[in-house]
Amino acid sequence: MRRTCSDQKVGGTFGWPSYQTWEFTSSTPVRSVFPLWLVYGPPLTVFKWISEGLGYDDVSPLAVFYLLRVLMFLLSFILGDWALHELLPLKRERAVGLVLVASSYVTWTYQMHTFSNSIETLIVLWCIVLMRRMRDNNEHTQVRLCVALAFLGVFGIFNRITFPAFLIVPAVQLLPGLLVRPLRIPIMFLTSAVTTLVAVAIDTEHYSGNRFRFRKTLDTAVFTPWNNLAYNLDSANLAQHGLHPFWQHFVANLPQLIGPALPLLIASSRRNSLYWSGIVGIALLSCFRHQEPRFLLPAVPLLLSAVNLPKRFTRVWVCAWVAFNILAGVLFGSYHQAGVVPMQDWIGQQSGVAHVLWWKTYSPPRWLLGHENAYASTTDLMGIPGPRMMQELARMVSCTPNANKTLLVAPSSATFLDTYKATLPSSQLVHLEHLWQVRRHIGLDDLDFGDDGVWPTLQRVIGRRGLDVWRVTADCDGSTTESIT
Repeated sequence: MRRTCSDQKVGGTFGWPSYQTWEFTSSTPVRSVFPLWLVYGPPLTVFKWISEGLGYDDVSPLAVFYLLRVLMFLLSFILGDWALHELLPLKRERAVGLVLVASSYVTWTYQMHTFSNSIETLIVLWCIVLMRRMRDNNEHTQVRLCVALAFLGVFGIFNRITFPAFLIVPAVQLLPGLLVRPLRIPIMFLTSAVTTLVAVAIDTEHYSGNRFRFRKTLDTAVFTPWNNLAYNLDSANLAQHGLHPFWQHFVANLPQLIGPALPLLIASSRRNSLYWSGIVGIALLSCFRHQEPRFLLPAVPLLLSAVNLPKRFTRVWVCAWVAFNILAGVLFGSYHQAGVVPMQDWIGQQSGVAHVLWWKTYSPPRWLLGHENAYASTTDLMGIPGPRMMQELARMVSCTPNANKTLLVAPSSATFLDTYKATLPSSQLVHLEHLWQVRRHIGLDDLDFGDDGVWPTLQRVIGRRGLDVWRVTADCDGSTTESIT
């Protein structure tokens, strides 16, 4: 479970603990709260009102988690399919495109998450729809379309600065229409300016805590897209998140997302505007050294919509497509880091938890702890070496009898902890007591084919799937501190 920007909005709406990532706490914040306020604010607020009206003063964090998943499903199902229905006017092309996009595991895994990339995908599709409507009708100025396109353009940039990369091709195609109807330009410029001012005002008030003053815009304004761009143009910043070769998106990430569709994309796709929008977008994103597969989510529906099914061996290809998406969907949608949410929900129902340390997992959403353990500290140890992790445990655990609990969450595949399952020598100061396990969990980030080999690694990561929580106790005077039940 990757950290998503919606965590900030959920915590603020319900008053639950929410971890502020560096993107929000930096002196030059790179994430805008404007898209969060617009997308997640209304449904979360309405859900809170309804719950309180029905007498449920303490809303379950897990219910809110699934509410967000349902919200993303509805947005993708309604807005995504609607956009593709317009972008594919021919019946056969539309049928193939809708089926491929709907059956892609990307749609029912990544697109269902509250990633900024998921929102970006929908904005890209609808900007292309609006551009095509304007391009196909140059007899009128189409004021409403101009306003909608300008608003979505600003919204998309504040959501992710990579958003315009996928609109280069349709924007070039729109230029002749702007020359024919030049009144469209000031309308879009004015709308963009007003929307930008509103977004900057919301971000400025959020990060500074002071009321936005127009006359002090140049001195106090927080312009998050510019901060984001400046951050990503510095290779030293990107090195902290991992640097990749320029071909990473095309050679590794794209095949991971569309699998058997890649050969068809190369050999028999329609080289239309949707195809080139996706390709140009990926090429521009490849200029940045940090490249993750989810960055390419907007390109997936664009490229799949341009694919032609093979005339020969059609059944073989369809079987390969179905098998690929089922396997990838089960792996990434049902197992990869899948234990983080139920584990955090379980911890939130326990009493007397003081510290929780997470090792070799995605950073957990703090707000899932709710009010029960709102003041429990959460430490993300990421993938630090085992001995160093034990030092952190020794530092956190208390020697005071009946002290609040210190918990360690780690994958079952972490063989370093095997020695702690047995009775330890009296010289060992830190002891682990196994409390609970989520069996449906695989951490693909724990794969180490280079050092361990392929088969031993698969045996360890997949054969020993699961996520465990351990009670950490200390033996400061030769006897373990009393365990709290």
